Amino acid sequence: MFDWLIVGAGFAGSVLAERLASQRDERVLLIDRRPHIGGNAYDRYDDAGVLMHQYGPHIFHTNSEAVFEHLSQFTRWRPYEHRVLANVDGMLVPIPINLDTVNRLYGLSLDSDQLAQWFASRAEHCEEIKTSKDVVVSTVGRELYEKFFRGYTKKQWGVEPSQLDKSVTARVPTRLNRDDRYFGDEYQFMPLHGYTRMFERMLDHPNINVMLQTDFEELRNEVFYRRLIFTGPIDEYFNFRFGKLPYRSLRFEHVTLDKRQHQPVAVVNYPQTEAYTRVTEYKHLTGQEHPKTSLTYEFPSDAGDPYYPVPRTENAEIYKRYEKLAIAQQNVWFVGRLATYRYYNMDQVVGQALATFRRINKEIPARNSSAAFATASVAAE
Repeated sequence: MFDWLIVGAGFAGSVLAERLASQRDERVLLIDRRPHIGGNAYDRYDDAGVLMHQYGPHIFHTNSEAVFEHLSQFTRWRPYEHRVLANVDGMLVPIPINLDTVNRLYGLSLDSDQLAQWFASRAEHCEEIKTSKDVVVSTVGRELYEKFFRGYTKKQWGVEPSQLDKSVTARVPTRLNRDDRYFGDEYQFMPLHGYTRMFERMLDHPNINVMLQTDFEELRNEVFYRRLIFTGPIDEYFNFRFGKLPYRSLRFEHVTLDKRQHQPVAVVNYPQTEAYTRVTEYKHLTGQEHPKTSLTYEFPSDAGDPYYPVPRTENAEIYKRYEKLAIAQQNVWFVGRLATYRYYNMDQVVGQALATFRRINKEIPARNSSAAFATASVAAE
């Protein structure tokens, strides 16, 4: 009998598995249908010996000291500030758009005050900011929207930005100075020896059993457990009762080149004509010294593993129906990007997992306390 069955060995499931095992001395079975731990953050050494990310670049950044300190128990860190260039009109220019972006693109020599006026002269007034298009056009105008955002967003999400919630492009700021960092968070690091090593240390506890290449549907009635944490797609848990929630997927092409460096930064975005959205060169992220370099080309798709919940009003309404079912479940917790249908960063998932653990710890006596657990196996209603 396990105290907990946790479905999904990414950040949400692994953080909770470690907390339940180490802080409550409870037995955890952690399963994943993939052949590895770490979820989408899984990294590995490819055939050339280059450390790469199997599912595209994962850059750790957070303003939460609590999240940073928690993960620091399982890894040392390499300082890293992420920088991205966009291939626009045949030039590589900084993204998010900043002073250098505009000056290079248009052959200008504006200062910060002049750039603010330049943006204001091109911005289009919107009565109400509802969509991703509204966010950009009302800030920097239609021309930069077309150059940087429309094509990239349409490739990434498969629909026009005017059909997406404003949160999509609100994640990318516009700057009046020369700050070319992609993120402004206080803590910006990469795990010194990679994400997989961090997950291995996190899950190295005698109370945690890990089963990979294991599907929940095949196991749910075969193993006895007291409580369940589910981090997979919430619609799948409920057998798509209200229909499938739309997710965007990605197809990755991994390439190794016989040279030390291919591009000046880790990630170059392609918002215009190419079929792929971005190219990642991992040695910038890891700091690895190697005579060869490995790249990943990303091609968004509707088919494949679910990566990104599609932020549209009609999808949110479907999710709310599933959420009502989830709230009514006894002894089941839904945690993570797929289970709560939200576009979370890694640190937000860790924060959500830690908050869930605190709630569990407050509401449920630990196994060795005087209160007894319910003994029935959990199943979806």
